[in-house]
Amino acid sequence: MQGWLQIIVFCLVFTACVPFLGGYMARVFTGERVFLAPVVGPLERLLYRVLRVDTGVSQGWKSYAGSLLVFSGTFWLFLYLILRTQTLHPWNRQDFHSAPWDVTFNTVSSFITNTNWQFYGGETTMTFFSQMAGLAVQNFVSAAVGIVVAIALIRAIANRRQGATGLGNFWQDLTRALLYVLLPISIAGTIVLVTQGVVQDLGHWGPVASQEIIKELGTNGGGFFNVNSAFPFENGSGLSNFVEMLAIIVIPASLTFTYGRMVGSRRQGWTIFGAMFTLFAVSVVVVYLAEMHATAAQHAAGLTGANLEGKELRFGTPGSALWTAVTTVTSCGAVNAAFQSLTAVGSIVPFANLAYGESAFGGVGTGLYTMLLYVLLAVFIGGLMVGRTPEYLGKKIEAREVKLVILGLLVTPLTVLLATALATGTKYGAPSVFAEGPQGFSESLYAYLSQANNNGSAFAGYTGFYQPNAGNLGSHGITFADLVGGMSMMVARFTPIVFTLAVAGVMLKKRVAPAGLGTMRTDTPTFGGLLVGTVVLIGALTFFPAILLGPAVQSLTSHLF
Repeated sequence: MQGWLQIIVFCLVFTACVPFLGGYMARVFTGERVFLAPVVGPLERLLYRVLRVDTGVSQGWKSYAGSLLVFSGTFWLFLYLILRTQTLHPWNRQDFHSAPWDVTFNTVSSFITNTNWQFYGGETTMTFFSQMAGLAVQNFVSAAVGIVVAIALIRAIANRRQGATGLGNFWQDLTRALLYVLLPISIAGTIVLVTQGVVQDLGHWGPVASQEIIKELGTNGGGFFNVNSAFPFENGSGLSNFVEMLAIIVIPASLTFTYGRMVGSRRQGWTIFGAMFTLFAVSVVVVYLAEMHATAAQHAAGLTGANLEGKELRFGTPGSALWTAVTTVTSCGAVNAAFQSLTAVGSIVPFANLAYGESAFGGVGTGLYTMLLYVLLAVFIGGLMVGRTPEYLGKKIEAREVKLVILGLLVTPLTVLLATALATGTKYGAPSVFAEGPQGFSESLYAYLSQANNNGSAFAGYTGFYQPNAGNLGSHGITFADLVGGMSMMVARFTPIVFTLAVAGVMLKKRVAPAGLGTMRTDTPTFGGLLVGTVVLIGALTFFPAILLGPAVQSLTSHLF
């Protein structure tokens, strides 16, 4: 009963945060004055002058996308340079060398795309300077990139002015996302974590707390230490565990309210929130019930009760199960328990959540814009089913935008399945996998499912880095896993972003027609149910045959893998 109470309290708390944070972000991105303006405003204006940003220029979708890609590409090169020059770094008391080039390629691609997939252990591979100036910086900017894409799509859907051509200014949106949203919450969160025992220094352990909060708030997930948030220096108490889970989900959930506020209909935002919450609630219930029972191996050893293998006893089954659902419905990927130690049924939950394609609740920004693509698809399907004109907020949904939506939604599944096929069907994937049978297949599938969905969590076992000693001397990468994983992350991150902004460009210019008798309402529980069904049918079922070969097979047999 105590476990269920913990889950219920968490759901109530983050739901209560939604209108407050969501309303605040709506004011930030519509240019309204907020309470931080007297403090942050002068710094914001200084940055515009230094960077020569003309905030009066509203960019079309191609210009907005171009700015985003140039910005991300520049930071890719910047981070690669940092990670390849570790012997020159300050705060390198352990005399770490740089990781091999292919591991660095994978790591840079991972952090630029908000994935934070880690083939390495932070405490044995990265200098404090790399952690601070390299990885932590990317945790901020990659999260901000996701937010601004969602805001651009919201503006396009909400636009009612004829002749509008701009989605906003990428540089202004990025600056406001950083200065008004991510930085202030991170500063407050760092202080809270330090009070709970999370370390923060430049001496022995490193600046952990400041990176810990943004890794969760930005749904990044990469741990300062190898065991991530199961380590007490990253997650020091039950309260810090609760705060970190809240940080993971609060922005993706609150952006639904931001959406409702900006389009002028809060019911629209709550409908989307309800669909996301439904998928989240199902995943929490399933994984918690599954982890309350022992695995087949534990039964064979004569053990009964809850499955505590791979779990931090401070948090127990409920804290671990809830975190598992939170980190995989979002694109965070931070963990406080070992996914490979989940029961067979429990392990289906991370697979299913990633298969939704960052839509419930998804990453910061990425979750909302992905779900809005599903909304447009659901409107189109629903309109055809009932013989009504497919319209969304007065704008007709036609063939051009539906094609762009489909392309945006299918890029990630195709990337995952292609990469998994190459890894399991050729000799090049074999050096990365140690397990056999369905467990080995699950590790390979989950590796690319996680990387392509910008999640970063892992089923362990699948590796791209051999490191015999701390400090990277004598280490080498597994080039196939490093390069295919890195390319999968970048393709599955930036291609859907371009298609999303293309959809925004089309929606921006559409004329608004008044609602009539033939208009299907999109702010009702009925439409919410249709939206959930669309996500499950188009998203999760794409991977259903592949999931059957992994965790589903394990759940149907008593054979020990």
